[in-house]
Amino acid sequence: MNPFPNDTHPNNPTIKDKQRMNAIADVQSSRDLRNLPINQVGIKDLRFPISLKSKEGEQSTVARLTMTVFLPADQKGTHMSRFVALMEQQTEALDFDRLHKLTAEMVALLNSHSGKISVSFPFFRKKSAPVSGIQSLLDYDVTLTGEIKNGAYSHNLKVMVPVTSLCPCSKEISQYGAHNQRSHVTISLTANAEVGIEEIIDCVEAQASCQLYGLLKRPDEKYVTEKAYENPKFVEDMVRDVATALIADGRIESFIVESENFESIHNHSAYAYIAYP
Repeated sequence: MNPFPNDTHPNNPTIKDKQRMNAIADVQSSRDLRNLPINQVGIKDLRFPISLKSKEGEQSTVARLTMTVFLPADQKGTHMSRFVALMEQQTEALDFDRLHKLTAEMVALLNSHSGKISVSFPFFRKKSAPVSGIQSLLDYDVTLTGEIKNGAYSHNLKVMVPVTSLCPCSKEISQYGAHNQRSHVTISLTANAEVGIEEIIDCVEAQASCQLYGLLKRPDEKYVTEKAYENPKFVEDMVRDVATALIADGRIESFIVESENFESIHNHSAYAYIAYP
C-alpha cells in the first residue's frame, strides 16, 4: 500500500507544490536603485573534483574555483546556485578549450556579458631520480583562468615550481660548501597559442641550481647536492634566466616571473620580480 497517497511523496512534489515554488519571489532579479554596477560577483573557493587534460595525459585532482560575472547597476543580485549547478553538469576533462566553453556557458547562464573562472589545483608529475632512476610524484600549484570581457575571451596560466637555489656569494667566500635552500618560482603568462603546464615546469627547472624530487636515494642526494654547488644562482639570476627563456618563446605575449628563496641562514626570504613587457 502506498503510504503517500495522491503522489505526495517528498521526492515527488504535487502540482500545487510546484505552483507554490514558482510563486516564491525571485529577489535577485528585482530592480536595484543605487545605480552601481558590480564588476565581479559570484562564488569563491568552491572545492570540486575535476579531471585535467594536459600534454602528458589526464589526471584527477581537487580544484578550488572562483566563478564570477558582471552584474548591471539595475539588478539586485546574481543567481549564486547557478554557478554550482553548472559545475555539477561537467563531465569533460578540463583543458584550455574546455575552460573557454565553460566560461561562455557561465556568462550565458547568468545573463551577463562578462565573467571569469579561476581554477586552482595541485598538478602532479612523475619524476625519475637522477642516478637511481627511482620514480616518485612531485606536486606543483597551478591556476588556469578564463575570462570573457565584453564578448572577447582571454586566458591565463599560472604555475608555481619549487626548486633548489644555491648562493654564489656563499660559495665564493666559504672554504667549505655554500648555503642553499628551496625556492618557489612562479610564472603567470598569457599566450597566443597553447603553452603546456609541463613546458613551464621544464623551463623553470632548467634554470634552477637544481630541481626537486619526491624520493631520492643516497647516490641521488650526492648528485643533487653537487649539481646545485656547480650551478649557483642569486634570486636575481633566477628571474632573469627564466625571463630570458620565456621571451625567446614566440607564443608567449606577456608574463610575470617571481622567485622567493627561503633563505637557510636568515629568518626572511630573498625575492625578485620581473614583468614583461
